[in-house]
Amino acid sequence: MSPIELIERIRSLGRYASVRRAITLAAVTLSSFMQAYVIEAFVEPANLLAGGFTGAAILIDRVASLIGLSFPTWLGVLALNIPVALACRKSISTRFVFFSMLQVALLSLFLNLFDFPQPLAGDTFIEVLFGGVLIGISTLVALWGGASTAGTDFIALYVSNKTGRTIWTSVFVVNALMLAIFGWLFGWKPAAYSIIFQFIATRTVDGFYHRYKRSVLLITTKQPTEVARAYTREMDHGASIIDATGAFSGEPVGIIHAVLSTYEVRDAIKLVRSVDPFAVINVMPNEDFVGNFRRAGIDEPLPAHVRATPEVDPLLAAMSRMRRGAGFEPRMLRRPRSRRHLRKSSTPSKQ
Repeated sequence: MSPIELIERIRSLGRYASVRRAITLAAVTLSSFMQAYVIEAFVEPANLLAGGFTGAAILIDRVASLIGLSFPTWLGVLALNIPVALACRKSISTRFVFFSMLQVALLSLFLNLFDFPQPLAGDTFIEVLFGGVLIGISTLVALWGGASTAGTDFIALYVSNKTGRTIWTSVFVVNALMLAIFGWLFGWKPAAYSIIFQFIATRTVDGFYHRYKRSVLLITTKQPTEVARAYTREMDHGASIIDATGAFSGEPVGIIHAVLSTYEVRDAIKLVRSVDPFAVINVMPNEDFVGNFRRAGIDEPLPAHVRATPEVDPLLAAMSRMRRGAGFEPRMLRRPRSRRHLRKSSTPSKQ
């Protein structure tokens, strides 16, 4: 068995919902462990100020203290997270919220269990650089796994899911403004380093998380009907066929114009080449898109289509029997709807 065949066989395991849940659990565990390490090894030694909901909760407490009141940070974080989590539950899924909050709980657990070394203590700028990149990667791990790190991630994903556009830059601007207030109240040097830290983390996420980025495919082929039929069936996106003539051969060809999510490009190319090995494919970035556009759910770690998805997942079926025997069935573990149902409930892009 070649390495490529082995990789494809491993990927095919993603057709089982139980495997995808295991991937999400592993992702949030790794993400929370990485965050705990970054906080103890880089953030605390560099005396960086908190951003996101934690920073907002601290700021509320400090402002309340000016008028003789107290608002505990843990209560502030909880109060800020709950309404956004409920909104994400309706907009995305209960499963997404559950695993995101589990990530936060595991982070707290790891911070209490482990005492990580501080390899760069005393070199604040290097701590900021390494810490910013690693905290961004930890967020990416959770996102790729079908969850998030809660807090402002909830807001970013909720808005992106509604509008189809990323707002990580806006999240950074809000964090920077909040940290500027911290700088005015408690000193500018820690605030300045914290803003740099947040910028690096945000750019890391924005640079590698492509779920809301789109690409354009221009496919030149002598089999336009067959290629377009396979593309619309397997990728669940619309496309347009343009009649053209090959400049070199003078023979009639078809140009298929299609817009799809960037993370789907590799699967689309593989599909087209399986129908027409001689097709010429041009991939271009898409700056904006107006119209209906279908995106896979962000609560799945494997958004690309996996063929031969079984109607019954053996592990989930056994768990379902156990739940029915116990008299309850949590929705988080139910098998996701098939692509056929997805087509009925959402409108694919039409071009």
